[in-house]
Amino acid sequence: MMNGQMGGNFFGSFMFGSIMIIIIVLIVLIFLWMFKSSNENQTTQNKDSLDVLKTRLAKGEITEEEYERLKKKIES
Repeated sequence: MMNGQMGGNFFGSFMFGSIMIIIIVLIVLIFLWMFKSSNENQTTQNKDSLDVLKTRLAKGEITEEEYERLKKKIES
């Protein structure tokens, strides 16, 4: 009788532990995915902003000094 109970407890504990590990891994993966998406969006925005600055410089709308000042702000 005790053997049946011990086996049941071990299996139940093993299943609970496995489920908890899977849940933790899923949460970590979701956070990593969110962080990666956030970084990619920031990089794209910086690139687009720099392209606009380069275009404005080429058109003569801003001076080289303004370009460098604004570029530093975008990159920081």
